[in-house]
Amino acid sequence: MTTERNDSAEDAPTVLAPLGRAIGRTRLVVLLAVLAVLLVALSLFLIGTLMAISSVWHAWEAVLQGRMESTDLTVRFLEIVSVMLKAVVFYLIAVGLYSLFIAPLNVTVALGVETLSDLETKVISVVVVIMSVTFLEHFIQWNKPTETLQFAGSLSVVVASLVLFQMYSHRAKEDQQAHNPDTQARAKREMFHKDHEQQEIKPDEERGSAAPSTDDE
Repeated sequence: MTTERNDSAEDAPTVLAPLGRAIGRTRLVVLLAVLAVLLVALSLFLIGTLMAISSVWHAWEAVLQGRMESTDLTVRFLEIVSVMLKAVVFYLIAVGLYSLFIAPLNVTVALGVETLSDLETKVISVVVVIMSVTFLEHFIQWNKPTETLQFAGSLSVVVASLVLFQMYSHRAKEDQQAHNPDTQARAKREMFHKDHEQQEIKPDEERGSAAPSTDDE
């Protein structure tokens, strides 16, 4: 009786293997998101480049005519930096999603984006920089001091929340790596290099399983 039960349990993964492969292949739908986000990133990079060319042209034209205002020029250049940083955010999301769901890329490893938590951390870091640049634009103009201070207060609350989220994600990742240091790397190797969509659970990874009984021997 025990042998029959074990045989049926071992046959179940074999029967469900085609379904598991089909479900695993649904990850390819992420390509649509990757292409869409890459298109947005490319558009922002082009827009930022055109803004930079236009701003530099008008800046030198104003210098030659002797009518240059450093404050307006600085704000205009900061707007260009903000656009470029937004483009970087979309680019990180695109290559990160591709590396996580389709195939690993060296560029993501070089950037430190190997997990979804890493991608979230990088995006949050760039978002914090964008918010800082935006505040710097308002601070340089200093048209409405009261509103600028209110904006700084709300910005500090948001940044603090994002930093706390980063710390929590980092600790969660360290805890996961401490308990299963090789599981994720092996799953990536099986999926990307050996084309195995269904995960194989190793005996040493089984949690809470009882020790093998020696009574049947």
